[in-house]
Amino acid sequence: MTTNVTELGAASAALEAIAKISTGIFIDGEWREAASGARFDVVNPATEEVIATVADGGPEDARRAIETAGRVQKEWARTSPRERSEILRRAYELIMARQDELAHVMTAEMGKPFAEAKGEVAYAAEFFRWFSEEAVRIGGDLTTTGDGKNRILVSREPVGPCVLVTPWNFPLAMGTRKIGPAIAAGCTMVFKPANLTPLSSLALVDILVEAGLPAGVLNVVCTTKASEVVSPWMSSGIARKVSFTGSTAVGVRLLEQASEHVMRSSMELGGNAPFIVFEDADLDRAVEGAVAAKMRNMGEACTAANRLFVQRSVADEFARRLAARLGSLTVGDGAQPGTDVGPLVEEKALRKVQELVDDAVAKGAAVVCGGGRPEGRGYFYSPTVLSGVSADADLMTEEIFGPVAPVVPFDTEDEVVTLANDTPWGLVAYLFTQDVDRGFRVGDALEVGMVGLNTGIVSNPAAPFGGVKASGLGREGGRVGIEEFLEYKYMAVPRV
Repeated sequence: MTTNVTELGAASAALEAIAKISTGIFIDGEWREAASGARFDVVNPATEEVIATVADGGPEDARRAIETAGRVQKEWARTSPRERSEILRRAYELIMARQDELAHVMTAEMGKPFAEAKGEVAYAAEFFRWFSEEAVRIGGDLTTTGDGKNRILVSREPVGPCVLVTPWNFPLAMGTRKIGPAIAAGCTMVFKPANLTPLSSLALVDILVEAGLPAGVLNVVCTTKASEVVSPWMSSGIARKVSFTGSTAVGVRLLEQASEHVMRSSMELGGNAPFIVFEDADLDRAVEGAVAAKMRNMGEACTAANRLFVQRSVADEFARRLAARLGSLTVGDGAQPGTDVGPLVEEKALRKVQELVDDAVAKGAAVVCGGGRPEGRGYFYSPTVLSGVSADADLMTEEIFGPVAPVVPFDTEDEVVTLANDTPWGLVAYLFTQDVDRGFRVGDALEVGMVGLNTGIVSNPAAPFGGVKASGLGREGGRVGIEEFLEYKYMAVPRV
């Protein structure tokens, strides 16, 4: 395998950017080593090489972090909305000024193609810009009781110290989507990024410090032993809110822990998104929508199209076109120019995807394209289209989290709505039709928190992101995003 100058340049840029990142525990405005002195490796999934080591926090680090957040909360809550807004605005500008640098870091630690990583950096920055504007729009109310005897004065206050836990698949955006509204509302934070992709989050900490965030407002503990850090936060009695993005199983455990102190909870959990194509759909547009909904982040997204239901009269043609489109994508190291599909995040993820494909094929599915991993190092899996997938295939009920598109034919509108809703999850659904009435009718019938009508992308900082059923509680982003970090206070004032 030859290495060209461009590849060397990208690798050099990534290593140079990573070298600038502080890799310790961040508490009360200071970087320090973990109390145990332990560190863990961060691995590039494209090369399987170690690119950094990071302090591996434990219970003592967790205790210091949450105590700091509790101590600083009152002072931070007294800062003006404008001050908090300006911190977020400066952080937005710093992120955008370092877009390439941050994208190189992201590509190196989790495999996302560089162009897509740049897109995530801009998306992540937008949460800070959005919530910088929401910070100065926190409202209240003044009304009169029905009998006219009292004034009802309603104000909004920060909920208090927050526990923030983010996943590995969008390592920068998931951080800004939680940190942004917490800062805007006046909440202090303890933050645990994913141990597979901690570098983007740690780079974000340095940016927030440069933007003027006071010491103790944000405290960060990376760890390979999540329960040893998060459980002490949840049981501390100091934290008043938890915001988690990750698996439903972990979310359920956190909700159980939150119940001990009746903590406010936001949960963005798993998904099993249906992608529905009716026979009247513009197939070219539907195929491009499927590529966007399926292949974003190599399929490693809770919003990824998991079950592609296509009306029988166009199912074969859709599968053929989709296979041609996915088959044309270039798989490789995301740092290399022209790469469309990077590696999966780790070998365990690769094994799971292969097991799901093997199970579907054993139960009668046909491989239209892909179906295996290419030769060579790295955790790569070829974009795959399966047809004739049976209802009892495991990938119909489990999140695939990989570049595999199972195409399932259906006959009637009622049938596909039933199939789409036959899942404990309800995060997002995608729907392609040129019949406006059908679009709204089916969209209303789908048991999800978000619907993409003739589009494969729903995520936007200006929109309320979240699901129903086992996909979670609460919403992130949009005008309601800051509400998750605010409490109402009502004061009764007699009229005299």
